[in-house]
Amino acid sequence: MKPPLTPDFLNRIRDDWEQVRPDLDPGPMLAVVLLERLNAALGRQIGRTYLPSGINAAGWDLLLTLYRSAPPEGLTPTGLSDLAAITGPSVTNRIQRLVGKNLVERRGGEDDRRSVRIRLTREGRALVERLLPQHLAATAQVLSVLSLEETQMLRHLAARVLAGLEVQELDQEDGQAPG
Repeated sequence: MKPPLTPDFLNRIRDDWEQVRPDLDPGPMLAVVLLERLNAALGRQIGRTYLPSGINAAGWDLLLTLYRSAPPEGLTPTGLSDLAAITGPSVTNRIQRLVGKNLVERRGGEDDRRSVRIRLTREGRALVERLLPQHLAATAQVLSVLSLEETQMLRHLAARVLAGLEVQELDQEDGQAPG
């Protein structure tokens, strides 16, 4: 594991950049480095709840989406994609892996693929119900270093950054220059 990115260490990196390129501001880059390290650490910490069951983060996300949002008959792949905020091919791959583990099932669609519904199997529902309390405890533990107000601020700021990135991605897909 890498050493912690302490304020002193980050200041040293900033100072190094100022020596090499005083005309550039490394502040945004340092913030992104922190976010990247945070993302990796979150994946390791929170993954401890579902990885031992042979499920990766993508599969866990899909299971949680079905658990919290699917009616008894299930969701279409498109509906699942919309609720999980992922692309169609990603949903298809996740579904195939989870079907292979008997955690989700496809229903219907013999005559029309648009009528296929994806839903949790009994085993999938039992797994989510068993792991969800551990998952919620792990996420609470991660954020326990913050006050409630700081947690709300973090959620707000992260949502703003993500929304900005998503707009930039849409603009780039539409052929517009970033920014």
